[in-house]
Amino acid sequence: MLRFLTRSSHRYTLPLRRTHPLTPTLSTRKMASVATEQFGNFDLVKRFKLGFTDVTVSKWQSRVTGLSICHLDYEAPIVNGYFTVATEIFDDSGCPHTLEHLVFMGSEKYPYKGIIDHLANRGFSNGTNAWTDNDHTAYTVSTAGEQGFLQLLPIYVDHILYPTMTKAGFVTEVHHIDPKGQDSGVVYSEMQGRENTSGDLMGLRLQRLLDPPGNAYRSETGGLMEALRVLTVEQIRQYHGTYYVPHNLSLIVTGKLSSGTSTLLSVVQEQVEPTLIAHGQNLGPRPPGWKRPFVETPSALRPPIEATIKDTIEFPEKDESVGELIISSLGPAPNQFLERKALDLLGTYLTSSAVAPLNKEYIEVDTPMCTYIYFAEETRATALYLPIYIGSIPTEHIDDFDTKLKASLRRIVSEGIDMERMAMVINRDERQLRSKLESAKGDTFSGTVITDFLYGAEDGSELEASMDEINQYAAIREWTSKQWTDILQKYYIDSNSVVLRGKPSASLAAKLDSDEKARVAAQVARLGPDGLKKAEKELEEAKAEHDKPIPTQILLDFAVPSVKSIAFIPVQSLQEQGTGRAVPMKVAKSEALTEHVQSDGSALPFFVQYDHVESDFVSVQAFFSLTKLPHRLRPLISTYLSAFFALPVVRQSGERLTHEDVVNKLDNETVSYEVGLGLSNSFAETFRISIKVEIAQYETAIAWLKDLMYGAEFDKERLQVTIAKIQQSLPEMKRDGNTVLGSLWADLLYNEASTSRAGGILPQIEFMPKLAKQLQDSPEQVIADFHEIRRCATDPSGVRFSVTGNVLKLANPRSTWGKYFESSLPATPLSPVPLSSETLSKVGEEPVTKAIVMSLPTIESSYVTYSAKAIKGFNHPEYPVFRVALEVLNATESYLWRYIRGSGLAYGAYVSLDVESGLLSFSLYRSSNSMDAYKEASKVLAGLVDESILLETTTLDAAKSTIVYGVAKNVSTAGRAAIMSFSNQALRGVSQTHQVELLEKYQLVTKEDVLAIFRKYFLPLFDASKSVAIVVTAPSKVDAISDGLTKVGFEVEKRTLEIDPSELAEHDHDCDSCDSGSESGSDSDSEDSR
Repeated sequence: MLRFLTRSSHRYTLPLRRTHPLTPTLSTRKMASVATEQFGNFDLVKRFKLGFTDVTVSKWQSRVTGLSICHLDYEAPIVNGYFTVATEIFDDSGCPHTLEHLVFMGSEKYPYKGIIDHLANRGFSNGTNAWTDNDHTAYTVSTAGEQGFLQLLPIYVDHILYPTMTKAGFVTEVHHIDPKGQDSGVVYSEMQGRENTSGDLMGLRLQRLLDPPGNAYRSETGGLMEALRVLTVEQIRQYHGTYYVPHNLSLIVTGKLSSGTSTLLSVVQEQVEPTLIAHGQNLGPRPPGWKRPFVETPSALRPPIEATIKDTIEFPEKDESVGELIISSLGPAPNQFLERKALDLLGTYLTSSAVAPLNKEYIEVDTPMCTYIYFAEETRATALYLPIYIGSIPTEHIDDFDTKLKASLRRIVSEGIDMERMAMVINRDERQLRSKLESAKGDTFSGTVITDFLYGAEDGSELEASMDEINQYAAIREWTSKQWTDILQKYYIDSNSVVLRGKPSASLAAKLDSDEKARVAAQVARLGPDGLKKAEKELEEAKAEHDKPIPTQILLDFAVPSVKSIAFIPVQSLQEQGTGRAVPMKVAKSEALTEHVQSDGSALPFFVQYDHVESDFVSVQAFFSLTKLPHRLRPLISTYLSAFFALPVVRQSGERLTHEDVVNKLDNETVSYEVGLGLSNSFAETFRISIKVEIAQYETAIAWLKDLMYGAEFDKERLQVTIAKIQQSLPEMKRDGNTVLGSLWADLLYNEASTSRAGGILPQIEFMPKLAKQLQDSPEQVIADFHEIRRCATDPSGVRFSVTGNVLKLANPRSTWGKYFESSLPATPLSPVPLSSETLSKVGEEPVTKAIVMSLPTIESSYVTYSAKAIKGFNHPEYPVFRVALEVLNATESYLWRYIRGSGLAYGAYVSLDVESGLLSFSLYRSSNSMDAYKEASKVLAGLVDESILLETTTLDAAKSTIVYGVAKNVSTAGRAAIMSFSNQALRGVSQTHQVELLEKYQLVTKEDVLAIFRKYFLPLFDASKSVAIVVTAPSKVDAISDGLTKVGFEVEKRTLEIDPSELAEHDHDCDSCDSGSESGSDSDSEDSR
């Protein structure tokens, strides 16, 4: 199954900290003749400072309770917690996953549903989260500053170790039957949205084939729907009693604490340990009879794969043109860190780019045999699993693909490794790690520390080696070609494996639909009217129990931290709009930066903004307006994006590079490079190129910007390969309900001038076969179209450049731009940044009454968006109130969470505002009953407005506090702070620190302000005469949802998404614009962009 069954949609990352000497009140004791530091009940297990970054790691364990703590100490405005339990289970009941959900329903000391999130929201956080993997469950929280984190930690541990686990919590959060006889519940809705997807079906079958009976790795930790329907709360309680014990819990904390690790130890010693001891959990790290999960249980008995196993599994899909493949063998032991790093680099060498050996053979060809090949690893107690994932394989090639792949690997072994390219792969991988360390610091290693807790030596002796990646690079640089081919031969050629083919089946899609209808009908008949009423009563009683109010004093006792405690990263900024251009607004200006830049050559005729932060890297970005692009060419942008870094280029010097030269040189000279539409999901009517390099490569990056944009050759063969890949990926793309929903929404609300609309999955399904045919019939015309795209995009009136990073260390920050661009960008008046509001359709400008319900056979739940008009503009006077209102509704355990997710009606429900387009949207994700969820949301808003549902002052305070976390998070690294400075001033037209300045305005927002905004803008979302509805759902739900929407006043249009496989077969298989090479906005701080 797919990893990371998450409780909610939030996931966090992190920033920075210098070493802080640990200075607790210490005693020492002798243990095995070694002096050991102590802090109260805690013994120091291991402490070390990483030599290649400013991070100090210390691991402690209580000799009384066995509770362990690991702190990664470094300078950062965000503190993160990963509270991890090793969770082993030998069946498919879903106890680990369901328990993860129940933990948040209240605890022994705090027996109120959702109180942990109410408190977290007050502590400069955006709530808690958790995920369940095959071997552990991790409970997470991130806060701006330490105060909220340290206040919350003991309360969080109380929830983890002593949750209430009530029957009422089980009914709403895990599973129940609704009054119509449908199965529901938060966990059930989540798994219903996943269980029959190709990824989950193949993942579970692979586990069954790899792992012998009696091995916990075989289990579906999320819970199969069939098992969830019969699971009881008592089973979950028993599971909790076995695994949720202090000696099986590690509190992993990353970030800065004012007094170092002693601050953390003090809180745990004084506020956590006494509670554990009071519960009789003072049996030390190794209580009698305790067996370490996975390591000392039958799961560790991993026999070799005695012979290669080949199997096939079907997944529901009406389009049977392409399937998927997984090939998995056994790898080294988890503590063989050097060999693991080598395998990771080998996978990169084989598949990372258009010139990688396997990509060249299978993907970068006129008729691709797949659209991606990905080498992965899964950590297990005895030996890693080494799965290779291959996607969008034409079904006629699936049966023999593994044989061909193994033959290709044998050929690579016989020919030897290209050591020059391997050196480039190693160097680039190290550059990317150093870049990530600069932005995330110790949080880079949170996953490594979790793995060490699960599988590492208990004395901490393996932890430093597992994190010492820089020295691993140094050792691997000494490897010979023979060593590389030996490891390839050992793990991927000679070893037996499991080969699992995933084939699409239209008949299975129909069967699942009819089976589910029959099952529900039988369930309704079995329960009868009395049984359904009983189920309804049980649900209502459970919801009533959860509605028990949290005493206000408990919330007030949790102090809201001071905003002044947060240290924001300083950015020096200079914007030069170009000679002869008026500066439309006051922009931030730094004397040191201004002097440094303006002392370098004369003023430029075009726009450049410099944003300086302390860094070892610099990023250059180019933004090109697409306003002047003819509408007929907009569908081509997806192909342009996808081909951008894989075309031949004529450099400014006159040198011609093949597409392979381009890829090799970019990989050798950069940290990362990417192309996409807009920035951070905004400004999609601009075309963006981003290149990140080490400071010494600044001129190289600018030269690449020029050559890639102006010197690319639109070669027919390269375009044909790109189009084939896009077209072949389309069937896989359209299996995802959320992807289809986004495209359908854009199709309705935007017009033909919208580039992002043209690149959606639905328009591309129709466009790509036509483009493939046109390239064959009239290649000159297609090539001419791409030249016209470039000509329109590079119009001087719409070009803006950005430099972010260590500008003060650049020798020639300004004159280098003139060297490469002055001849191409003469002085021209600068046009405004194009906005999505300018491309709204008539429906988008006046969204009323229209509803579209689309049937998608690959899903079993619903994905829904309702949209209405709202405020427009990045500095709208009503925005501060709007922002607080959104947080009031969306916060974890706030109104939408409680009334919709808490009732099991959907896995996710939220309201979002797009100030660029002026649209407000209410969305449902993986909804088991979307009409009831819509009605509940409508009741909530109406209740808040008429005050039959109270908006508490504590809720308002928590909303404002959560916003503080969001603001701090968005500028929590040097790269993020710099690009925010650019986007604010150059794109949004607001001040450099606009978001920070708004913090004062948020504090002034009153309850009356929020209720007025609800009445004015939010209520229309639930009025069919003032909104539109877009639904993507399972075929079995189309009629009921359509009828429901009609009854509330919508004019409903039904659609079905299908593709005739023969259409695809006519024109080489292919992929979608969504695989455009774009990194969906990016922070420019993205570490895995390419």
